[in-house]
Amino acid sequence: MNFQIDFIEDKIEFFDATDLKTLEKKIEVKIEENKAILLGVHSVSHQMYANEKGLAYFTAVVHFKHKKLG
Repeated sequence: MNFQIDFIEDKIEFFDATDLKTLEKKIEVKIEENKAILLGVHSVSHQMYANEKGLAYFTAVVHFKHKKLG
């Protein structure tokens, strides 16, 4: 029986929220989850959009990469 482990090398996840605290919390939770599969944050990109009523909308893209052991 052959057993082979393939690691996820790259993973990109998208987040959105109506306030920064919620967006940060969503990202923090996902960072902790991805640590279990040996992924660390490689980069973060974010934007804020205000609609015609002045309500803010925040988005972020987080690029996770495989952490090398050793």
